[in-house]
Formats: sequence, C-alpha cells, structure tokens
Amino acid sequence: MDVRLDGMVVLVTGSTQGVGAKVAALAAASGAAGILLTGRDDVRGVALARDLTTAHCAVDFIAADLAGPKAAETVAAATIQRFGRIDALVNAAGVTDRASFLDGSPELWDRLFAVNAKAPFFLMQAAIRDMLGRKAPGAIVNILSMNAHCGSPDLAIYSASKGALATLTRNAAHAHLPDQIRVNGIMMGWAATPGENQMQGVTLGKGADWAVQVAANMPLGRMLTDDEVAQLALFMLSPSSGLMTGALVDLEQTVVGAPPRSPK
Repeated sequence: MDVRLDGMVVLVTGSTQGVGAKVAALAAASGAAGILLTGRDDVRGVALARDLTTAHCAVDFIAADLAGPKAAETVAAATIQRFGRIDALVNAAGVTDRASFLDGSPELWDRLFAVNAKAPFFLMQAAIRDMLGRKAPGAIVNILSMNAHCGSPDLAIYSASKGALATLTRNAAHAHLPDQIRVNGIMMGWAATPGENQMQGVTLGKGADWAVQVAANMPLGRMLTDDEVAQLALFMLSPSSGLMTGALVDLEQTVVGAPPRSPK
C-alpha cells in the first residue's frame, strides 16, 4: 500500500521530538507540500524544520507552550498565514505528569487538561473552521493513550485528560461526517519516547535501563516504538484509510477486558 499525503498542508503539535517529530518526517517523505511544526524547544524545532525542508516540502516551526490560553489559536493562525490552509492536523503534544486521587492538585489538573484536552479542542476547531470555509475535506489524528480506558492510580488526572480527548475525537468525527472531515485517534501504548525516558529514567529514578526491564516483561518482548505510532497516524491522515472516522485504535500488546499476558 502506498500511503501518501501528496500536496497536503499538515500541522503537527509536539513535533520537536518523539511521535510528533516522526509524524512530521514521514509526512515530508510522503508528499506533503507544507508542514508546520510546533513545540517548546526552539533549538530542536528550528533544526528539524531545516532538516525536513526540501524543494517539494516547505517546513516551518513556531515555538508554543500549548498550556497558554491563546497558544492553539496562534499556532493555527500561523499555519494558515504561512501555507494558506490546514488540510491535516495531528495533536501529538501531551503532558504526562503523575498524580493520583491522593496527591493531585488543582494546578496540575489545569495544566494537564490545558495541554491534553483544551488545546487539541481549539486546534481542531480552527482546522475544521478552515476546512469548512474552503469547502474542503480534511483529516485529524489525535494521539491518545491506553490510559484513557482507565489508567494506573498515579495517572488519574492524565488518564482523565486523555479520556476527554477520546470523547472529543468521536464527537468531532460524528459532527463533521457530512463535511468529509475525518477524525481518528490512536490509543498509544507504552513506548520509550524521549519524554518517557526522562520521566521513567530521571524523574522517577528508574535508571537508564528502565526500558530494557519493561520490555522483558512484555508479551512480544519489546515496547511500542514511536515509529509505529507515526506510521499509523500517517495512514489515518491519508486517503488510504478510506472512510475511517471516529476510530480509536488500541496500539498496545493488550486486549482491553482480557487478562494480562506475559512472555512465553
């Protein structure tokens, strides 16, 4: 199957590292005409935009912290100003700070929901408005989490924020079926992304080999990779995914509702 984004303008959040950066790279290699990268790291963002730019694909970067009240509006407006439109949106940015029912705070609740649910909502709003204004079809992919099904105790607020985005994904898909705007989500499993490496190895003090230990107890003997998530996201954005909309795809080595499995 030839998965292509020929001529499309793609906005990717959280795209200075991890899944977002992989999505941007695949989009550039798959025929996208323009890509707007956004994230908090100026140095990485500028460098990636330079590396991905080709004669056939223009790539720009805008620094933004999506926790800010006007960040989503600013990022969407910058995409339209630079490229004239938004054909596809990938909400890959996310905050994974830990908090349970016993230690969660209003401040952390507000930040997690601002980045993981509020910003994606208003980015989707801006993209959908642009698509409707041009009477053009479009595609949106939200990077969710398996934790949205429930989540571990120390991820109570994070899980709730991703659960909110899962509902918004299906709501947007249903609302804009007649407009040919497809909206799907990836329920991402445990992957050793740069952010997770920092969280597990440093913040939680599990050391540099934490991922090796986790992988040894996985049914397939390894963890999910950000490349695999990016490939699924590209498929969902592309015409190759056909009529798919409102889908929340579990991308992990578990079946929700079934007993956990260990390596043989």
